[in-house]
Amino acid sequence: MINKPKNPTVAFQGARYAFSEIASKQFFGNDVSSIPCRTFEDVFEQVESKNVNYGVVPVENSLTGSIHRNIDLMLEHDLKIVGEVFLRVEQQLIVNPGVTLEQIEEVYSHPQALEQCRKFLSSLNAKAVASYDTAGSVMMIKEKKLVNAAAIASKKAADDYGMVVLKDTIEDIPENYTRFQVLSCQDEYLGEPTKTSVVFAMKNIPGALFKGLSVFALRDIDLLKIESRPLRGKPWAYIFYLDFAGHMGEERCVNAIRHLQEITSMLKVLGSYPAGMMNNNKK
Repeated sequence: MINKPKNPTVAFQGARYAFSEIASKQFFGNDVSSIPCRTFEDVFEQVESKNVNYGVVPVENSLTGSIHRNIDLMLEHDLKIVGEVFLRVEQQLIVNPGVTLEQIEEVYSHPQALEQCRKFLSSLNAKAVASYDTAGSVMMIKEKKLVNAAAIASKKAADDYGMVVLKDTIEDIPENYTRFQVLSCQDEYLGEPTKTSVVFAMKNIPGALFKGLSVFALRDIDLLKIESRPLRGKPWAYIFYLDFAGHMGEERCVNAIRHLQEITSMLKVLGSYPAGMMNNNKK
């Protein structure tokens, strides 16, 4: 059960009706005040400077994997993960009224959306053009009145910009979900925490990663995800992002983190928060 704050301000990357804004409304409700940002960096900075209450950013897609930039930004900024939301993503091919499939020479969208629709795009005689946002691509082809271009975005974006869905559900696999995380400048109780995210770097000792993971196995703590990322400035050195079931109010989790600190050169708890629920809502 989410303890939803009243009329929160939430920053997201993209134009109005981007999937990130849809995710924020799914999490907080329709009374949220959405603040669009051009880049993911802007979202983190808006939250860190307390210009908004929260930020909502995508961190993983079920088809294309992790959004690495946002994972790295978690380490670069002093923010906390306080929530999680899974959004069913249905991609639409969107055009100006009157445009036909045969007229399309270019298709604009965020690189993640283009990748999710690779098979469909390969069937078109059109060039895929990466843009900073899905909904922003719809807004761009509308403002420029392009008759030889299309955008890939949500049905909500098409409806609210007065555009036409030429082809619907064009993603390669119907089970297409994106996982978003809710960010705050401090720990907040938005529901019963059931999941924790941490980032750490291991000391240069034999069997370091095995020893790091064993602190959870010894306490029967279920690991949900682990991913390595290059440690900037140190070639062939890595940091690890890890999600586990449990929260920092549990003694076994606290003890696991204390044990992990003994064998790591850096450790940061990103937050304990209520895990998101999967649903089949069409977006």
